[in-house]
Amino acid sequence: MLEFSKQILEKVSFDKFLFRKELSKAVNWVKKDELIMLHAWCITTFGAVYGDVISEVFRSTGKA
Repeated sequence: MLEFSKQILEKVSFDKFLFRKELSKAVNWVKKDELIMLHAWCITTFGAVYGDVISEVFRSTGKA
């Protein structure tokens, strides 16, 4: 599910609203042991553009 989530996030990364929506879904879908990897990948890949969104989604879900 982690790889699928990455693919989706890459495809919607042109739109902040869609990115936030799909990231929220991904955080709920991935296994707990994959959550840290997802967070690190998001920061590395999209941190410069969507760092605020990434922080907000992971903080609001209470999973990171």
